[in-house]
Amino acid sequence: MRKDRYNDLLAFIAVARAQSFTRAAAQLGVSQSALSHLIRALEANMGVRLLTRTTRSVSPTEAGERLLRNIGPHFQEIEAELMAVAELRDKPSGTIRITATETATETVLWPKLARLLPAHPLIKVEVTVESRFIDIVAERYDLGVRLGDDLARDMTAVRISPDMRFMIVGSPAYLARHPSPAEPQDLTRHDCINLRLMSNGNLYAWELRKGSRQVNVRVEGQLVFNGTRPILQAALAGFGLGYVPQEMARPHIDTGQLMPVLEDWCPTFPGYHLYYPSRRHLSRAMTVVIDALRHSPEEQ
Repeated sequence: MRKDRYNDLLAFIAVARAQSFTRAAAQLGVSQSALSHLIRALEANMGVRLLTRTTRSVSPTEAGERLLRNIGPHFQEIEAELMAVAELRDKPSGTIRITATETATETVLWPKLARLLPAHPLIKVEVTVESRFIDIVAERYDLGVRLGDDLARDMTAVRISPDMRFMIVGSPAYLARHPSPAEPQDLTRHDCINLRLMSNGNLYAWELRKGSRQVNVRVEGQLVFNGTRPILQAALAGFGLGYVPQEMARPHIDTGQLMPVLEDWCPTFPGYHLYYPSRRHLSRAMTVVIDALRHSPEEQ
């Protein structure tokens, strides 16, 4: 194989995984036209089409899938070893790519990264805010963040926050017009602000618990969002009841802008966890970032 073919294969892997010439070009730091030229040259040299292109998407052909499946892991191993050798320098360095929700980014990641990064100028962190559950291996992230530690068997989970309580809140103006619910079933008579789950596209059923009693309530209302931040804003504006993290709602409860309801039914869930492949080699930069984000019992 010619030596320049390695660059062509790297370009193919990037496009096949990103399923986008635009995203792959940004990751590789090249122009879209240059990347497209590399792929065409690779396909011409191999005599087989590797990618199916439409106006809206890019996906591997059968031959492309086979090539990606068989050579992709080897290139990852090479990259990991190159990072390991580079990490033999005195200071940890490199780019760490993290995917997390907006709430996790605001409340956990950013406060801790803001303390870490000034002491490690050679570490770069790229955070992508996503509300859906990401396959970090397929989409080439180093770390992912999600609530709870119920992960695939080949993933390692590291707690980065304490347990999180959710609360049902509404504005004083809304609750002045609608009697406060006394039981979970009363929620079906309220305007509730729904959450659309990006993982499966379903509406989230509010999980409520009081002692040994547990119910999931499917609520109705005019508004549906795919994130908790706009749910909070809609509740503040008086459009109904919202189910949001306590940490997000507390400042507004303290100022009287929001009022909690059914407090004795609002449960606590396992907090945010980092996750990454168990078998992955951890660079020094990765280790530094994970240790900085790790939750300690002293944190509240």
